Amino acid sequence: MQLQAKASLERRAHDGTEHVRRTAITDVDQLEVVPGFVHEAIEGWVPTLASDEDLRSALEKAFDYRGDITITRRDGSKVEGYLFDRRTGATLADSAVRILPKDSNVRLTIPYSENRALAFTGRDTAAGKSWEAWMRKYWEKKAAGETGIALEPEALE
Repeated sequence: MQLQAKASLERRAHDGTEHVRRTAITDVDQLEVVPGFVHEAIEGWVPTLASDEDLRSALEKAFDYRGDITITRRDGSKVEGYLFDRRTGATLADSAVRILPKDSNVRLTIPYSENRALAFTGRDTAAGKSWEAWMRKYWEKKAAGETGIALEPEALE
């Protein structure tokens, strides 16, 4: 008898507008070979924000980014930090991002309409740290004849 697993994923925006549901029956023995999520290499990217849709798309990528971003506001001030939340509305004025600034513990809320520029300035802290990369390092050490192998996590800055 072969075991079956049922997997589903739901994702919703805060206002409930976005809804994605995937349901699949998968052979449990096949779960180890299921491909993982591939993140875009956007570290250092400065998107062109020519339209409202460009801004929305860039801020969505910034939300998924695992490093700091820098937002330049319409008044010229800059905020660098980690974007940890976003709320999307019908207009840019109704939408906002929430950022934990690099130099403060105060959480800032910045409306989309105040954004003039965006840059992915911080190091992507998870880049190259997939399960496959971890296993590759492990097997390289094992092939080299090392014993008592322990792959330690990289120190955070």
